Amino acid sequence: MYLIMIYDVNKKRVGKVLKVARKYLKWVQNSVLEGKITESNFEKLRNQILSIIDEDEDTIYWYILEPEFVPYRKIYGNKKINVTNII
Repeated sequence: MYLIMIYDVNKKRVGKVLKVARKYLKWVQNSVLEGKITESNFEKLRNQILSIIDEDEDTIYWYILEPEFVPYRKIYGNKKINVTNII
């Protein structure tokens, strides 16, 4: 599957969330990561993230795209990094 992760967490936890997410996904821009991921790695990612965040204060969005879905990207403005692994 393909996963897009967007997070809004307290600055005390931002570094930890980003460090864990980067083990599984590519960083796109502030608070956004994406990439292909297996179900088992998504489970690991989710468990690690949930152990870090405060669910009363922080928010995580995971957009899960099934394999038959073919995403494409349009970028406007300053392209901060070159992400080439999009399906």
